[in-house]
Amino acid sequence: MASTGPLRRRVCVRPGTVVSLVLRPRTDDKRWTAVRSSAPVFVLVSGWRVDADGTAHASLRCAGTRGGGAEITALAKAPDVAGAARGAFVLDLTVTPHPREG
Repeated sequence: MASTGPLRRRVCVRPGTVVSLVLRPRTDDKRWTAVRSSAPVFVLVSGWRVDADGTAHASLRCAGTRGGGAEITALAKAPDVAGAARGAFVLDLTVTPHPREG
């Protein structure tokens, strides 16, 4: 049975990491509209843009000193349809500090 929810991926990074998110052009009638972070204190979205071919780009800047996590949701919708965009891709991003010695 096929899942009806958004495609979901997980990644774990160190504090201070910048992740470049590149979303390929969609093959349905929808277009990428935005990327949101559930916890901007841990992962801040910046540099959002959509190219003419439909490829979307965003930078995900992770907290510099502390650990935590955020759900990054990429929204998409058909351009001529009323209503809010829906989550089409979710990245579970975890920021994990280096273990301390001593």
